[in-house]
This record gives sequence, structure tokens and C-alpha cells, in this order.
Amino acid sequence: MSGGHGGLMDSVYRHQRHIYDLSRKYYLLGRDGLIADLAPPRGGAVLEIGCGTGRNLIAVGRAWPEARLYGVDISEAMLETARKAVARAGMADRVVLAQGDACAFDAAALFGRAAFERVFISYALSMIPDWERALRQAGGCVADGGRLEIVDFGQQDALPAIWRRALFDWLARFHVSPRADLKQAIDGLAAEMGGFPHNRSLYRGYAVRGGLIRV
Repeated sequence: MSGGHGGLMDSVYRHQRHIYDLSRKYYLLGRDGLIADLAPPRGGAVLEIGCGTGRNLIAVGRAWPEARLYGVDISEAMLETARKAVARAGMADRVVLAQGDACAFDAAALFGRAAFERVFISYALSMIPDWERALRQAGGCVADGGRLEIVDFGQQDALPAIWRRALFDWLARFHVSPRADLKQAIDGLAAEMGGFPHNRSLYRGYAVRGGLIRV
């Protein structure tokens, strides 16, 4: 995936990946709350779409030591960092990482399984051009009775307008576009799947948590 969106992400993060976790912890809010809420069943499989540096999967592994962990990302540069981080954390035997497009990866081919008890996406939909397709792809990976969980930038509804303009302008430099229609997309996907959606605003609209339960 040297061209297209994968090539773009490699170019954006080829150098940033080395300081990504240190810098992003100050403004990618809500990630740890999502991880704390995952509560996969004993021995359950957890998939992160857009796993980046592996930071979140390592946190999931520490919080839920019996979970089986999987991650997919379009950027080989980020995956290189993730593999090293997972090895340093002593989780190389628990975490399976693979390169793939969030919009069209084959989970069965990459991981030997098509469904997961928990699927989550953390601050990645805002970076995926065809994010609605990626959302549907994620929903299709959720096992019966499983959950899809999402955290991402919100619309800054209850924050000053000058803050919103400054943040959105800054995010655009990194090809990040907060998705104003995320709630509607999750509601629509849940209706298609026969599932139950949830959506809530965090930090006065700075971030949004959403997802669904598949029945």
C-alpha cells in the first residue's frame, strides 16, 4: 500500500510515530474510558481498527489479560512502531497485527477469524476519507452479542467558536476531519444490523463516544 491513503498515512506518520503517543495523550481524550468499558468476555477477541502505534491494544491487554488481541492499520510505518511496542510490552504472543484498509480488509484472511466480541475505533474515523464504509466494515466484524465502540473528535458544540475554528484548522493539517454525521451513521448501521446504538458527547462536545450492540 505504497500509494493512496496508505501512502499518505505513511508520509504523515513516518517521523511523527516516534513521538505520537507522547504528544497525543494530551488531546485524544476518552480513549482510556473506552478501554475500561470494553469488558470482553473471558477469552474474547478484541479488534482495533486503525491500531496505529499499538498503544491502545497494549492498554487493553493489560486491562483484560485473558483477551485475544488483534489490530489492523493501513500504515506500515505505524505497524512497524506497533510491533516494537507490543514486543517491549511482552505481548508479542497475544497481539496479532496486520496491514489492511479499514474500508475493505478481510479479517478471516488476516487473522483466521471473521468476527470479534469487541471491535473498537479510536480517533481513526476522522482520518479515513470513506469513513462511513469503514464504519460498516467495522460493524460487519462484530460477533453476535458483541459490541462496536468508537471514540473520536466531536463538533465542539459547547466550546467557544474560536476554539472550534482553531482546532479544526489545526486538525486539517493532519488530514483529520471530525465527522458531524457520526451519530446518524451509527444509528443507521444499528438499524440495518438489528442492533442497539448508543451515542454521547464528552467534554462539552470535544469528543464523542458511540457504538452499538449486535444482537
